[in-house]
Amino acid sequence: MIKDTTSAVESAMSVPRWRSLLFVPAHVPRFVETAHERGADGVILDLEDSVPQDQKGEARRQLPESVAKVARKGASVLVRVNHGLRALAADLDAAVMAGVDALVLPKTDSAEWVLEIATAVSELEQERNLSLGRIRFLAQIETPGALQRLAAIASAHPRMVAMALGPEDFSAAVGGSPEFDLLLVPNLSVLFAARAAGLLPLGFVGSIGEFSDPDRLREAAAHARRLGFAGALAIHPTQVAIFNEAFSPSAQEIEWARAVVAAENDATARGLSAFSFNGRMVDPPVVRRAHEILATAGSN
Repeated sequence: MIKDTTSAVESAMSVPRWRSLLFVPAHVPRFVETAHERGADGVILDLEDSVPQDQKGEARRQLPESVAKVARKGASVLVRVNHGLRALAADLDAAVMAGVDALVLPKTDSAEWVLEIATAVSELEQERNLSLGRIRFLAQIETPGALQRLAAIASAHPRMVAMALGPEDFSAAVGGSPEFDLLLVPNLSVLFAARAAGLLPLGFVGSIGEFSDPDRLREAAAHARRLGFAGALAIHPTQVAIFNEAFSPSAQEIEWARAVVAAENDATARGLSAFSFNGRMVDPPVVRRAHEILATAGSN
């Protein structure tokens, strides 16, 4: 067994821009074949819930070909593994390969679990002469117990890059349905923990299965961005364009940000750290948001 050192893994890539991550059942060739045409920032090849038990083995065997297919237009490639130990071991053996950018870890409930998986991935990377630390982790929070350990999970390992609430599983775990009142607090908890640890917070306050009402989904995604979320997971291709738009700065926001940065440059030349702009006081936090908007717009 190798020691998975923090310094080695910290050399991995910076935080990605994931406005939309599209789930694709890894055992269905026709879905895999067209996934790269959907416009998602990343494609999640699912080995977990969407794959019947008797087809998981074939999905794993197809994974090298599937990874190459979904990456054809430059999207990030993620693989969602199973939680059970036997299935997880088989999934990791199949998924740790060149071309995979991240693993989606369902039902993540402790930092110790993340560390166990990180160690196994590092061993496989070393055995296969892959770059140590390149494969990142997106943790799905799906149990009420995990809410008590969010800070530890978020900072468990440098491979961690994103967190998302699993609204359907979480709601079932507490005996409820995925409605706004139930999901608001856990979503905000994930948001705060992710931001505190420098991770991407993904999701929106509602059911991930909501795709039949585009207007409602668009408002939910826009609301999520106003709260601070960076993107969302999609289970249907029609959700992708909605998320890409909702989690991108509007033309008006970009215009505002450019004007603020220009005013900041003028104020700095006059020795000011706070200044008046369009009748409102602008200080460093507002300027930081303007720079973030321009940085995000430049990455789209």
